[in-house]
Amino acid sequence: MKATSGHFIFTDDFQYIELAEAFPEILTTFLEETDQMPDDDDVLQMFIFLNQQALRKNEKPEGYNRKGRMRLVFPLGSRQFYIKSNIAGSEVVRLSEKISKILTKAGIKHTLQWNVLGPKD
Repeated sequence: MKATSGHFIFTDDFQYIELAEAFPEILTTFLEETDQMPDDDDVLQMFIFLNQQALRKNEKPEGYNRKGRMRLVFPLGSRQFYIKSNIAGSEVVRLSEKISKILTKAGIKHTLQWNVLGPKD
């Protein structure tokens, strides 16, 4: 299967704070698997800190929305996040399934959908 995006859709009662503890593993996995890991560990720790700070306040985090092969996006106005690639491939599917396992292990209820980018995203 090939996809350009993998979407992690949360239930209506989801709160961003639920992601706070799992987020370092999600971001690190995303960066490692997409070969976008910063050379400097301090930069990685800053990304984790800033995102966790928002999550602990139960706010939407920034994610990782920089120019690169893939992005980790938390769109406005919906209880989800997604990974997005510029090209369809099995890498999106494999990485999405890996992140889904991290969410499941953390007890965060979600559904995983493919290629559902809409006008809000």
